[in-house]
Parts: sequence; C-alpha cells; structure tokens
Amino acid sequence: MRRITYTLTILAIGLLVLAHGVVEDQAQLSLLYRAIDGILVTFVILYLLRILYTFERRKFLRRTWFEGILMGIVFLNELLTYGFGIPLIYSVFGSMGIPLSVEWYRVSISMYMLVFLLVELLETRVHLKTMQLKPSLTFLLSFILLILLGTGLLMLPKMTTTPEGIGFMDALFMATSASCVTGLAVVDPGSYFTFAGQVVLLLLIQMGGLGILTFATFFASLMRQGVGVKQHVAMHELLESESLFSTKNLLRKLIYLTLTIEGLGAVMIFMTWGSEVQFTDLGSKIFFSVFHAVSAFCNAGFSLFPQGLYTEPVRFSYIMHLVVALLIIFGGLGFPAIIDIFSPQAMRERMASPWRNWKLLTRMIVYTTSALLALGTIGFFLLEYYNTLADMTFAEALIASFFQSATTRTAGFNTVDMSALSVPTLMMFLVLMFIGASPGSTGGGIKTTTFAVILFAVVATVRNKRNLEIGRRTIPHSVAYKAFTVFTFAAIFNIFFIFVLTISDPQYDLIALAIEQVSAFATVGLSTGITAGLSDVGKSIMIFSMYVGRVGTLTLALALSTRATATDYKYPSAHLPVG
Repeated sequence: MRRITYTLTILAIGLLVLAHGVVEDQAQLSLLYRAIDGILVTFVILYLLRILYTFERRKFLRRTWFEGILMGIVFLNELLTYGFGIPLIYSVFGSMGIPLSVEWYRVSISMYMLVFLLVELLETRVHLKTMQLKPSLTFLLSFILLILLGTGLLMLPKMTTTPEGIGFMDALFMATSASCVTGLAVVDPGSYFTFAGQVVLLLLIQMGGLGILTFATFFASLMRQGVGVKQHVAMHELLESESLFSTKNLLRKLIYLTLTIEGLGAVMIFMTWGSEVQFTDLGSKIFFSVFHAVSAFCNAGFSLFPQGLYTEPVRFSYIMHLVVALLIIFGGLGFPAIIDIFSPQAMRERMASPWRNWKLLTRMIVYTTSALLALGTIGFFLLEYYNTLADMTFAEALIASFFQSATTRTAGFNTVDMSALSVPTLMMFLVLMFIGASPGSTGGGIKTTTFAVILFAVVATVRNKRNLEIGRRTIPHSVAYKAFTVFTFAAIFNIFFIFVLTISDPQYDLIALAIEQVSAFATVGLSTGITAGLSDVGKSIMIFSMYVGRVGTLTLALALSTRATATDYKYPSAHLPVG
C-alpha cells in the first residue's frame, strides 16, 4: 500500500503540473482531471484498507482524523459527481462566486498526499542518514529546494500571461523573493502571472514564511504518533525555544495561530476594501484578500496591484492599511512572542495569575518594536509632511506614517511614492530595514533583540559595569558576542555588495543601490523602482542577499563552519587599547 501511495502521489502531482502549467487542449484537460479524480478515489480505498488492517481502529481513527475528514470529502464529492451527476464542490463554492473551487480541491488533496509521502519517506531507514546533517544545514538546503521548485513551476507555459513565458533569471529572482518573503519583483505579479502563477507565489510565500521544516514536522505530528527526539532537537535549535519541552508543543500552536491570524486578517481585509476598489467577482475579491493577508503576515510585501498598495484607489483605503499594518506587526513579533502573548493557554494563565509578567524575550521584543514603530512614525511624519504627505489630511498622514514605519522594518508594502521620498527619509529607512524584525519571525534584518543587546552592551561599557543586565537578569557575555558577530557580519556583507553593485550597475546612484541591497538582505522588499532594470549580475547579488537574509547570517556561518576544538587551557591576559 505504501508503494502504491508513493507512485500515485507522484503521478497526481505530475498530472496537476501538466494540467495547470502545460496542457491547454480542453479534451486532454478533461482526461487529466478524470485521471486525477481516479487517483483521489484510490486514496480513499487505501485509507479504508488501512483501517481494515490496523489492530486498534479507534486509535488509528483518532490519530488520522484530519486525513479521514479529507478522505470523506473526496468520497462524497466523487460519489455525487460521477454517481448522481451533482458536482458537490462546484455546486457549493460555484454559487459563492468561486469558479476555481474544483481546482483548489484537487490541488489541496494532492498537496496533502505529497506531504504525507515526504513524512513516510523520512520514516524509512534509507532516509534516516539525511537527518544526521546539522539542523542549520538542513534548514539551508530546505530553502534551496523550495526556491528551485518554485523556479521550475513559474517557468511553465501556463503560469504567465505572455506567450514567451518568463526567463530563468527572472523566474529564479521571483521564486527567491517569494520563498524568502522579500517582495522585490522584476515583473508585476498581478498582470504578468496567471491565476495559477499567483497561487504558486502564494504557496511559496506561505511555505517560505514558516519554513518547510516547520510544515513537515507539523504534519508528521498530525499524521503520526509524533516526532522523534532528533526532530525535537532540530526544531529547538531552529525556533530558538527555551527548552525541548517548550518545543514539543510549539509547532502546533505556531501553525494554528498562524492560520487563525491569517484567516481573521483575510476577513478584515475583505471587509475593509474601499467601495471604489472593484473586483471581477466574489472569488477574485476573496483571493485578493487571502493573498494580501498571507503576504502581510509573512512579511512578504507582494501585492497583486500594479503599484502595490499605492495603486489608486487602494491607496485611499486607510482602514485596510491599518489592518495590513497590524498583520505585519504580528508577523514581525516572532512566534515565541506571539505564543507568549496571544495563545489561549498563556492568556488563561495570566487571567488566573495577573501578577505574572511576559517572558524576558517577549518584553524585549514588544518594547523595542514599540520604540522603533514610534520613532519611525514620528520621523517619517516630520520628514515627509511637506513632501509625499502634502496632499493628505492630518489623520491620513498619520496613518500613512505609521504604515510606512511598520512596513519598512519587515514587509515592504508601500502606500506612498517611493521614488519621491527625500534622502533623509531613505537614510532612516536604511537603519530601520537593517534592524528588521524580531527573532523567530518571518522578517529579516539583524533582529530587534540583537539591536537591543548591542545598545545595552554599549551602555554597560560606558558605565564601566562588569555584567550586562537587562530586565533584572544578567545576560551572558556569549549573547553579547553573538549580537556583535551578527551586526559585524551583516554590516560587512552589505557594504561589500553595495560596492559590487556600484560596479555592475553604475547607472543608478548610491542611495538607490543601498536601499535595494539592504532591502534584499533584510527581506523587506522596498525599492525605489530600479529592481527590474538591474543587470544579471545585480539580480544575482539580490538573489544571494535575499537567501542569506532569510536563512540568517549566523545560521549560514554555523552551517558552513566547523566546531572549534575544545581546549582546557587559557593564555595569559593582555591589555589591548581600542577606540
């Protein structure tokens, strides 16, 4: 049954790629869809056989409840469609103005079975050796795999609206930007890609935002008894949780909270589109709402409008801008902080014990994020009040300033004309982008906690204090060393590639190239409009910078380095003047 499942899953994915990416003849498409439906029915039969052959059926059903629900939907839909001529999925969702519901249904089931296949493969002895890789190296390779897969899908003929399709470099750039949740684009996603291409972008953003390993481990725990100690250790290192015990339940909370926040965000965006914003049908409005909610929470910054949220009349939907800004802030807080603040269990514990405070990490993230938001809002408002904010009322200018302060550090959406911003504003943007979001989030940059630790370390040095103290806690010197390492690595990395960009693309001024490079490294996605005009060398630098910024400079360094040999001796101390 496992071999049949492997074969049929790969066949179903291949047929879906052919149907949505290559084949255009209606007769051939009809045959492909019938074949896919036949494979889905076979999945139902295999699930029933597994129930028949298992020894403890109740435990099996409880363990595979999610898969059972999906198989029930498949069985009901196929029975009504081919047995009674009543297409269930189409009838339910077609009446709501979602004409592509059947395609979504097939893709969802097949993607679930693909994840099921991957989990099955990881449980076999043949693939256990791959788990001997360092978690950081596995993390790096997972993003490379996602980027290459996205590049291949985007290059399929039916993914673009142009007859010649998209070239390899541009496809690689867009796949990297989506997978690394950056938002820089060399083509307009809304007009250049078909609906299928936009769905691929959406999946890349979601998978890249949370990480493939997060999804794989979550589905492993959902479809099987759970994950092993080795996987717990890997996720403990990647999520930087405090203990293995906290990692154990972190993944489910992470996925559930993500889907809940994105779902609520999509509903709120759906309700706050201005009356002037027109959509072709209800399904299009729902898709636009979901796309922008996922893009905002994952801090991707991709928009399906030609000029982003600056496109008329979307630029005047100020309530929607606030919703997007809140999603960006939630996504940039980081999953440990979100779980500590918003998880039902944590909220119940604080209600029962009001004197209990947030964890130190959460307090640092919230206070630093609030300070940066306030400084960015005030700075943008004062610097741009007589420039890009000149035609707005005071309230509109305040909302626009708050939005740009939130999006500059993490997401990359824009509600003002980026090419018209003054040089002091762009300099402020460089600082905010370089700092970025918080650890464990979908954003990039050196992270808010790194910035805060460096500030506290500087203050402690100036005051000649022996220990680094934050929130009545002593922070180990190793944490300060790590913060300065991340800062130094990031600064040298960006300075070097800005220098290379001045050689490869000398037609652009230094500030525009600096914005482009730091935006790529910090996975922000803001641009003064020069992305599409960059040379192939410039685009290659952007691709590498987005990848390094997403996986993290320290993660990359640890994955590629070898551990130092342990020593039991210490050299004599020596004084070295600095400064």
